[in-house]
Amino acid sequence: MTHPKPKAEPADGITANWALPYAATLGSSVRSKGIFLEVRARLPVAARKLLSVKARELTLRLPEGEAAELTRLSAKVEAALAGIESLPVLPREIEDILAIKTSERHRWLKDGRLPSAGTRTVRLRGRARKITFHVFDPRVVEELLEGETIEAWREADAITTAENRRRAAWKAKLTRARRGAPVESEGEVSSPEQLLGWAEFERGL
Repeated sequence: MTHPKPKAEPADGITANWALPYAATLGSSVRSKGIFLEVRARLPVAARKLLSVKARELTLRLPEGEAAELTRLSAKVEAALAGIESLPVLPREIEDILAIKTSERHRWLKDGRLPSAGTRTVRLRGRARKITFHVFDPRVVEELLEGETIEAWREADAITTAENRRRAAWKAKLTRARRGAPVESEGEVSSPEQLLGWAEFERGL
C-alpha cells in the first residue's frame, strides 16, 4: 500500500488519504464503512474524529501546523490497513456485496451452503447485552460474487419450495380423504389408497 504524503489545503488544514482497494471492499460501500470503523477503532480516542471515509477513500485531516502528528497518526492507519483484505466479512456486508436477503443468508448458513468463518461477539452501544453473529471469509465471498453459485442456490430453493408446497397440498388432501371429507380432485375418492401416487407419497414422507 502506498504511503500517503501530507498535503496542505488552504481552508481545511492538512490531510493524508488512502484509497481502499477492491480486494478489501469487494465493491461495497457498506464494507468500506466497516473497514473505516475497524481502522478508526485502532486510533487514539481523541483522534478518531479526524478520520473520515468517502467514496471508498479514508481521509485523515488535521489543522495546519500538525504535520508531525499527521505523520504519527498516519502510521497507525497504515498499520491498521495492513492485511485489511483478510478482515472477516460481517453479515450486513455480505448481504450488500452479494445482493442477498437476510433470510437467504440465514438459510444458506444453516444448511451449510454458506460456510462460516467463525463468530464475533460485540456489545451493543449503550447496552450491557452482547450479541454474537457469524462472519465470513472474504475470499469465499469473492468467489461467490464472481460466480453463478448464488443464482443456482436460488433456483434450487425455488424448486424445493414448490415441491414442499405440492407435498403439503397433497398431504392435506389425503388427510381430508381419511376423515371422509370431500377431496378437491377429479372423480370420487372413498379412501386414501385410491389417490394416484399414494404409495410413492407414503415412501416420501
